[in-house]
Amino acid sequence: MKTTDFTFDLPAELIAQTPSLQREMARMMVLDRKNHTIAHKTFIDVLDYFRPGDVLVINDTRVIPARLFLERKDTGGHVEVLLIRPQPDNTWICYVTPGRKARVGQILQHSSGKLEGKVLAVRSSGERIIEFTWNSTQSFIELLETVGKTPLPPYIKSDPDEWKEYYQTVYAKYNGSVAAPTAGLHFTEELLKTLTHRGIQIVTITLHVGPGTFKPVKCENIEDHKMDFEWYEVSEEAANAINIARQNGHACVGVGTTVTRTLESCAKKGMVHPGKGSTGLFIKPGYSYQVVDRLITNFHLPGSTLIMLVSAFYTREHVLKAYQEAVQNRYQFYSFGDAMFVL
Repeated sequence: MKTTDFTFDLPAELIAQTPSLQREMARMMVLDRKNHTIAHKTFIDVLDYFRPGDVLVINDTRVIPARLFLERKDTGGHVEVLLIRPQPDNTWICYVTPGRKARVGQILQHSSGKLEGKVLAVRSSGERIIEFTWNSTQSFIELLETVGKTPLPPYIKSDPDEWKEYYQTVYAKYNGSVAAPTAGLHFTEELLKTLTHRGIQIVTITLHVGPGTFKPVKCENIEDHKMDFEWYEVSEEAANAINIARQNGHACVGVGTTVTRTLESCAKKGMVHPGKGSTGLFIKPGYSYQVVDRLITNFHLPGSTLIMLVSAFYTREHVLKAYQEAVQNRYQFYSFGDAMFVL
């Protein structure tokens, strides 16, 4: 299939620049794969689509202030650094813009004097490996809370720190992501409590979202696209809860593409196996889902791997038809936008 098979026209004004003031009051489009119907709801109506015994799987990763504005120590030239993945000995794989100002041996520093980084290597993909040092008893992650900025997606033009608190799920726990698992932004603590009281199990897994989630598919044929790897962990407790529920005829509901890729990466013969590691699984039409029965997600970029994942869960034709209806009904798209629930 070609990347152009997954494109659609999206008016710029439908790209959400601000979140819904009440998380659970965002709009929600419900796609019924069995009856091929589309319903227009509010996210709090998600309660109507669960039965006691179902499992809701969420990603408890936490977004770190991974965006750093630094200066070259020799010239004072400005560079922007986006942390991607930690490596041993205080080194990180990073994107640097502009890259020509971050050659091997270059020293980059924060204007506060609290943080300094040395470029150790340039990878073939253009990413830099940077070793950081700082004059503080704080951990690196603690220091980022002072010197770093929230790495909002490039299509959101407002001040990222204005949405620093909102751009975390209410269940965010483990530091490591440079982007939020945005389908989870619609949940509130009260909504999760209501689900629990109704007999729905809340199961947590972890996948640290990397900047590859925004990476455009530049290949003409989607089979040529390579996914970035992202670190995940699925506990034995989580795997057992999902497997037992499904064996008893209950649904596994994945919150977002990150949960979906994680569970499917850990699935063998319809069972989730616990473990941790990195996944580069590219889910596209033709993929046969093993454990995710229903999917809660947002509306994604044209031609993105995310819309391909949703298309694999239903069909490309039905998903694009739903997106066309979403545009006609003025749904809000992307990270701060509305939700879709695929039954």
